[in-house]
Amino acid sequence: MGDEPKEPTSFNPREWKTPASTSPGAPTERAAAPDEAPRATPDPTTTSFNPKSWSSGGGTPPTGPTAPPPKKGRGMMIGAAALVGVAVVGGGVWFATRGPSTAPASPTSPGAESPADAPVSEEQRRALVVRQPGDILGALTSVGVPQDEAGPAAGAAVAKLVKKDSDLTLIMMVKPVSGGNHLVNLDARYEDGAGVVVTPSSSGFTAEATAANLKTVIKDVRGEMDAYSFYSSAVAQHLTDSLISPFAQALTFDFDFQREIHAGDVFEAAFENRVNSRGETVGVGRLLYVSLETKEKSRALYWFQPPGGEGGWFDGNGRSTVRSLMRTPVEGARISSTFGMREHPVLGFMKMHKGVDFAAPTGTPIYAAGDGVVQNAEFKDLNGNYVKILHDSGWKTIYLHMSAFGPGIAGGVRVRQGQQIGAIGTTGRSTGPHLHYELHVNDEPVDPMSVPMENGKALAGPALQAFFKERDRIDVLRRAQTG
Repeated sequence: MGDEPKEPTSFNPREWKTPASTSPGAPTERAAAPDEAPRATPDPTTTSFNPKSWSSGGGTPPTGPTAPPPKKGRGMMIGAAALVGVAVVGGGVWFATRGPSTAPASPTSPGAESPADAPVSEEQRRALVVRQPGDILGALTSVGVPQDEAGPAAGAAVAKLVKKDSDLTLIMMVKPVSGGNHLVNLDARYEDGAGVVVTPSSSGFTAEATAANLKTVIKDVRGEMDAYSFYSSAVAQHLTDSLISPFAQALTFDFDFQREIHAGDVFEAAFENRVNSRGETVGVGRLLYVSLETKEKSRALYWFQPPGGEGGWFDGNGRSTVRSLMRTPVEGARISSTFGMREHPVLGFMKMHKGVDFAAPTGTPIYAAGDGVVQNAEFKDLNGNYVKILHDSGWKTIYLHMSAFGPGIAGGVRVRQGQQIGAIGTTGRSTGPHLHYELHVNDEPVDPMSVPMENGKALAGPALQAFFKERDRIDVLRRAQTG
């Protein structure tokens, strides 16, 4: 068995082509086979090992010695070494095109591209959302804009911006330069499109204000009540959450949503939204029309603001829906106990129940049933947190077991119908969170769910004519969508 070729002790290709070394273990050249053409020995003084020079005419790829046949098991190692070599070369190119490299420079031949000749970096876009104009400076510095640029640019923007209760979207165009990013352009906009555009100038930065760019769109939704609740029914028809409560409040004088609404009843709502140039809704939508049709009755109402007066809901003939009192002073509650004789849930014997109980989660808002003056707002023994209101008609309403009083509610304060006066709770003698609601007429308790309420006032003269014009406009918009 013949001797295997000796392993080269150096992996430097230059050493493979130099005259045989006298050092022990120096690699030896293999004799050429009879049918093999003699190999040219590259001149080490002219051969370049820079990969860039191979494609730029500065030299040809060097030819190394023919490696001896690998021993069994060495193929994977040699393959891995080759991949590492490719990765290193590839990595060098990536860093050359992406930015400065910290690796030592490799030798280059004349005509090869140097790092100084690399293309200048292009502009880059950065986007951030901030809460207020004062946050612009921090946003600019966070994307690498130097303080001497960020300060004047932010100052120019803040000087032109009108503070709004809305987030600011910042679009910053920057250009990488030595030591940071140069600010090319700053676009700061509120959700309605109003804002400012800041650009560099010979004197620093100039800012130009932009106006709001909104348009009004009308939508109409129509659906049937499901077996669960009006809320789930409305959401299923894509009625905006913020409009569900106003819808119910508009019809609160005509319907008890807990006892009179059933699956299959039909509702409709027309509302307007303001959208920006991106089609995004800005602010809260506004209801224009609501209707509800049950097996027993139907009602359709239009929102209208008389000239010089307050806006409100009116039927098709221009009569206001507002009654002297709301029958249900709490939203989304269920009646857990009606007016009249009943077995007391705590005492266990029959006792007159002088009001109506509305069960709802703790914290649910409670509203004043009508305009009037608060006579009492205090904790009152078994009644818990207690409010009594004397209304303009001389009637009185009483609210018991509240978890808290509404903002500013105290004796002597005048309240308006629909104003929050407290929240559902279970203070005093109570078995769970609910509102005990009483109505007193001539100082005698009556059933608030059955006593007749005064009808609303009707529009007249020019106000009525203006209402008819608005009613017809809304109807045309509705029909355009529903057919």
